[in-house]
Amino acid sequence: MKTSDFSFDLPPDRIAQHPPARRGSSRLLVLRRGAEGANEHSAIRDLARFVESGSVVVTNDSRVRKARLYGEAEKSGGKVEFLLLRKAGGDEWEAIVSKGKRQRPGKRYAFPGGVQGTITHEREDAKVVRFSPPVDDGYLERYGHVPLPPYIRREDAPEDAERYQTVFAHAPGSAAAPTAGLHFTEEILASLRERGATVTSVTLHVGLGTFAPIRADRIEEHRMHEEEYEIGEETARAVTLARREGRPVLAVGTTSLRTLESAWDPEARELRAGRGATSLYVTPGFTFRVVNHLLTNFHTPRSSLLVLVSAFAGRERILAAYQEALERGYRFFSYGDAMLIL
Repeated sequence: MKTSDFSFDLPPDRIAQHPPARRGSSRLLVLRRGAEGANEHSAIRDLARFVESGSVVVTNDSRVRKARLYGEAEKSGGKVEFLLLRKAGGDEWEAIVSKGKRQRPGKRYAFPGGVQGTITHEREDAKVVRFSPPVDDGYLERYGHVPLPPYIRREDAPEDAERYQTVFAHAPGSAAAPTAGLHFTEEILASLRERGATVTSVTLHVGLGTFAPIRADRIEEHRMHEEEYEIGEETARAVTLARREGRPVLAVGTTSLRTLESAWDPEARELRAGRGATSLYVTPGFTFRVVNHLLTNFHTPRSSLLVLVSAFAGRERILAAYQEALERGYRFFSYGDAMLIL
C-alpha cells in the first residue's frame, strides 16, 4: 500500500502545544468497529462506561527520561541537540543528533557538568556517543530536558516534567511518552476497577521504533527499529486467563498493543512473561491474537502509528473518524484528545 494512503490534512492549530488544564479532562471519540452508524463523542473521565466488566486493561508503565541534552561542538562551538534513545553498553548511548549529516564519528562535544562526549560510530539511523564520565539517569534528571516531540514547537517547561509522564510511570527508559496513558488519573483508574476491570501493565521503552516516520513510498518498505519490553507474571496470567475465557483485553496505547501481540504464544495460547525486544510492524491484514479494544491518541500522518490503528479498525473508518474529529475541534497528537476503538 502507498504511504500516501495514510495521510490527511491537519491544520497546525489542531496540534496540541500544551496539555489540557487538568489531567483527565480530554475528549474521547468512541469508534465501534462492528457497528454501523455514528461514532460517539464523550470524555476520557467516562472511559469506564465503555469498558465491559471482566476486561483486562493493559497500560505501559515505562517512565520517560529527561533524554534531551544540549552539547557544544568542540571545534565550532555550535549548539547540538542529542536525544538519547537507550544505552548501547558501557559508557555509550544510542542517540538521534540534530544536523545529523554534520555530526560524524570522531566529533567531540562538551556537555553540562564537565561531561565530554564523542561520536564513536553510527548504528542504523542513530549515532553512538561515548560519554566521559559516564551519563546515567541521575545525570539526565539534573541536566537533561523533557524530550517533547518536534511538533510541539516550544521549549520544555516545568509543567512538562509531570504532564509528559503517566501517573503509573515506573521503569525509566523511554525517549518519548506512551501518550495514551497521559490521560489517566487515579480517579479514572479507580472507576475502571469499580467497573470490574483488571488494570495491569507491561513495560515497553519507547524509542525510535515507535516515533520514526515512514520515509518509504510504500508502507511495506518501512522497517521498525527494535524496542525493549518486559512483562510480569501477574500481567501474563491476567491476559492469558482473559483470552481463554473470552473476556476483552483493552490495550492502552499502541506500545502496549505491540508488546502484547509480540509476546503471545499462539501454540500455548498464553502470554509469555519476561524480557524481550520487538520490532513488530502492524499493517493492514495483521491478525490480532490478544487485543480486542484499543485506547489511543490521534496520530501523525504517514506514520507507523496511523498504519497500526488503520489495521485495527480499517483505514477508511479511521480516516473518516479523524476528519470528524477535526470538524468537531479535537486536539491531536501527544497532548491531544483520545480515541477508543471497540
